[in-house]
Amino acid sequence: MIHKKRHIAKTLTWRIVGTLDTMLIGYLITGNLQTGLSMGGIELFTKMLLYYLHERVWYSSKFGVDK
Repeated sequence: MIHKKRHIAKTLTWRIVGTLDTMLIGYLITGNLQTGLSMGGIELFTKMLLYYLHERVWYSSKFGVDK
């Protein structure tokens, strides 16, 4: 049995990695650290929610699961 807490922990750790990546890309593209930080701050929350919902849909899906 996999608990929802596992999905939440996975979501949080992946989001940290993703947010740092977005901040770095934003900085590299614009050359402005503040812009990179702002982009990362915004996407931190939106993508965390989207990832969690995506993970729950896939978990409840039977796609690619053998019985």
